[in-house]
Amino acid sequence: MRTRGGDRRAAILRAAAELFAARGFRSVSIEDLGRAVGTTGPALYRHFPGKEALLAEVLLDISERLLRQGTEHVAAHPDPNDALDALLRGHIAFALAEPALITVHDRELLHVPEEPRRKIRRLQRAYLEQWVDVLAAVRPTTPTPVLRTAVHATFGLLNSTPHSAGELDRDHLAELLFTMARTALLAAGK
Repeated sequence: MRTRGGDRRAAILRAAAELFAARGFRSVSIEDLGRAVGTTGPALYRHFPGKEALLAEVLLDISERLLRQGTEHVAAHPDPNDALDALLRGHIAFALAEPALITVHDRELLHVPEEPRRKIRRLQRAYLEQWVDVLAAVRPTTPTPVLRTAVHATFGLLNSTPHSAGELDRDHLAELLFTMARTALLAAGK
């Protein structure tokens, strides 16, 4: 598989997420990762200093993407209800397209070295607070701790897709998740 540097890096991150989700971080060797992208394991050291760094990059990459996309959604939708809908649809699209990343985060974050793990957590908190700010504009009389709890619970619902996908077609599942999540968020503090 011959690709340019950025494409190669993205392919490595995708393959790592899939393998880590399927077999667990400890059960995947650098050779397994190399084979998954059509190279040798040691060739991956040109892109990442080790397996832990690769895992960290998988989780940093998705955390940065979600935050960036959230920022774009909020900027593109000045009406808070529209911004909330855009955040929901964006996160649902991520959850349905990349369930392996959700699984890897849930199971493997503890294997990430401390410094990048702190950065991942900071990015995740910033993403969560985007949602809280939008929800506060929709529900201005609801206390912030209630809104934050509602957003956390909504992420739990949306990030359940690795366990729930498959029985419904993707469009039906996306609409079901949207309706359930929006209802839960708007019920906060009633």
